[in-house]
Amino acid sequence: MLPTAKCSSGVQMLTLLLEIIKMKGMRFCGLFYAVLYGYLVLFAVAEITDPSEVSALVAVVSRLIDPMNYLGNWNKGDPCLSKWTGVLCFDTIDETDGHLHVQDLHLLNMNLSGSLAPELGQLSRLRILDFMWNNLTGSIPKEIGNLSSLVLLLLNGNRLSGSLPEELGKLSNLNRLQVDENNISGTIPKSFANLTSVRHFHLNNNSIAGQLPPELSNLPRLLHLLVDNNKLTGYLPPEYSELPTLHILQLDNNNFSGTEIPATYGNFSSLSKLSLRHCSLQGAVPDLSRIPGLYYLDLSGNQLTGPIPSNKLSDDMTTIDLSENSLNGSIPASFSDLPSLQRLSLDNNFLDGSIPASIWQNMSLSSSARLSLDLRNNNFSSVLGDLDPPNNVTLRLAGNPICTSANIPNIDQFCDSEAVDNETITKSNNSECPIHACPTDSFYEYVPESGDLCTCAAPLRVGYRLKSPSFSYFDPYANLFEAYVTNSLNISIYQLSVDSIAWEKGPRLRMYLKLFPHANSSTFNTSEVQRIRDIFTSWRFPGDELFGPYELLNFTLLGPYASINPETQRTGISKGVLAAILVAAIASAVVISAAVTFLMTRRHARNQRSLSRRRMSTKVSMKIDGVKGFKFKELASATDNFNRSTQVGQGGYGKVYKGILSDNTVVAIKRAEEGSLQGQKEFLTEIKLLSRLHHRNLVSLLGYCDEEEEQMLVYEFMPNGTLRDWLSENETYIQVNVARESGLMFSIIDNRMGSYPSECIERFVALALNCCHDKTEQRPSMSDVVRELETVLKMMPETDATFSESTSMHSGSKSTSAPASSSFMTRDQYFSSYVSGSDLVSDAIPIIPPR
Repeated sequence: MLPTAKCSSGVQMLTLLLEIIKMKGMRFCGLFYAVLYGYLVLFAVAEITDPSEVSALVAVVSRLIDPMNYLGNWNKGDPCLSKWTGVLCFDTIDETDGHLHVQDLHLLNMNLSGSLAPELGQLSRLRILDFMWNNLTGSIPKEIGNLSSLVLLLLNGNRLSGSLPEELGKLSNLNRLQVDENNISGTIPKSFANLTSVRHFHLNNNSIAGQLPPELSNLPRLLHLLVDNNKLTGYLPPEYSELPTLHILQLDNNNFSGTEIPATYGNFSSLSKLSLRHCSLQGAVPDLSRIPGLYYLDLSGNQLTGPIPSNKLSDDMTTIDLSENSLNGSIPASFSDLPSLQRLSLDNNFLDGSIPASIWQNMSLSSSARLSLDLRNNNFSSVLGDLDPPNNVTLRLAGNPICTSANIPNIDQFCDSEAVDNETITKSNNSECPIHACPTDSFYEYVPESGDLCTCAAPLRVGYRLKSPSFSYFDPYANLFEAYVTNSLNISIYQLSVDSIAWEKGPRLRMYLKLFPHANSSTFNTSEVQRIRDIFTSWRFPGDELFGPYELLNFTLLGPYASINPETQRTGISKGVLAAILVAAIASAVVISAAVTFLMTRRHARNQRSLSRRRMSTKVSMKIDGVKGFKFKELASATDNFNRSTQVGQGGYGKVYKGILSDNTVVAIKRAEEGSLQGQKEFLTEIKLLSRLHHRNLVSLLGYCDEEEEQMLVYEFMPNGTLRDWLSENETYIQVNVARESGLMFSIIDNRMGSYPSECIERFVALALNCCHDKTEQRPSMSDVVRELETVLKMMPETDATFSESTSMHSGSKSTSAPASSSFMTRDQYFSSYVSGSDLVSDAIPIIPPR
């Protein structure tokens, strides 16, 4: 289905063009047809993205500070067709509305600051919202909860504050919620239990407080629950053990004071990592031997007591950290039968007995295998077996009675070592390759794993971090990791080099990856760069309980890739869709062209009728002393063809323009709009009414125009705004009313107006206030205003009041005199000449500051 909805917008544009042509007095010609047709085709194409989503994107960028100008093209063209940076659209037109819709918003690591706009909630089809690693502040808009299609909400690595909106619980399709490393406070909303599709909750490193909602145990697909480094209190919900798919439960550095670890936690069916470090937990270590795939256990830094359970843990176990507790008893014999063990930390407890040498004697002979045993500050007095661990085992015994025994040779080397065992890997280029064989710049390197020695290529450089790995040493799993990444990216194993790694607080494993092009090429092409980046940013790596969740830190494009902006290379729209857009645009233009012809024909016919009317009818006008009958051309020239820049007011009847006549007289011209035109007799009767009063404090009516189907009144121009505006201002209105009610009106009247009877002033003020009512129907009619002013003027001294009854009806003549005739309008430095009680002027509202 073609996007025919564009036609209505095109007609609106056409109408605007016709109005401009009408104002400028232009004539139609063949060239106009061609130009208009071309513009309409472009117009139809330009509206291809849903207008409400375009408006939302404009609002989003208005809230952002973009010092690097990454979003500089967000004001150019259509978001989908012009490929705005970070905006990815669906590649098909929606048949229901004829528009393309925004699919993803990728604004990763762009140094953006500012805040998130509530208008994000208008991107109704959005699947990925990615603002990771920027400097955003403010709160998370609750309107994001309206994005029912959202799959990835990625806001980590900013400075967002406030609480998590309850409305996020409506995101029924959400797979991943990442708000870690912000300043989020408040509690975790219970509404999050409604996120039945969610697999990843990454809420770590914030200030989230309160109780963990037990209701989260109802989430059927949850894999990772990371809420470490927050301010949680309360208890550990025992119901969490019922989560059928949970792999990682990481709640380190919270304060569950006085809480015990539920015994039910031994019933987890799929848990690979349990980390409850420094949580103020008490009680016993639970028996976790029934968890079949447990890799990693960290219960350090609590107040746990009693012995360590003796039942054998999973064969996959890599890490056991029970340090800094109050445990007693001996090391379980089952710890000697853990083939994958990498780290056993039991330091700073009250353990005693003998240390079983079988823990390291059964150690794998693999060159990559490593084992760290930290048994410091306990009560161990002997070793069961020979104290001769292999080189790949680190043993620490300081602070135990065994270190004072003279009967154990070489004991000192294990009692004096306090060094922390860190793991780092840094790879260098193949030393067998000749120096300078690659291009001299640093962007080309030897491919480390290439079967063809000394192959040069330019790698993609990727900053990558494992957020919660289930191991303590990477080297034994390096080959598995390389296979995992290359399979996910659909590249060969030799194309990946893990350039360096470093353990960070968490623990988290930061690494730099280098991805090399295929052996037949020295660089990746643009589409391949985009494909690889999309896999990283869309989290399309399969889940892995060993490596855990990952995050993309950066995707660096240097050297031959420097000119590629991956966010603007997303075409998103297929050639077929572009063809459909073009066809739709042409179809729209054809329809609009027909509308052009119709409107032009109707306009021409109307002009002919009007011309005929002007030529053939005898127009009745009147001659009034001091009131001039103006030609339409005179007033059009005075206002630059009624240019908007000359407009100074607007009301329900029409618009008010400031004009300069040929003799340099400045005037205010009230022009009635088509829907407000009176009959000719009624219009001339109103002019007669307006001309009946003359007074030095009433503004002069200078003339009128009643030709070319126009009705206009011309007044002396006064520069300081309208009577209604002045009296409607709160302070002024109160001041007038107080003075009126207290009988002190003369205290607020400008003495330049002269001295008048108090009854005159009272009646005049009452009339002025009535003329300023907000609702038109509450204002007095023109005849009522004139009668009241006549009454007031009759009460004044004769020298002040002048009445004119010298009006006579005649055919085809007009007055050319322009002395100071007056309407009933107030005249002094505070009141504008285009305000009165008449329907013609009383509802005029300035749209620009008074001049």
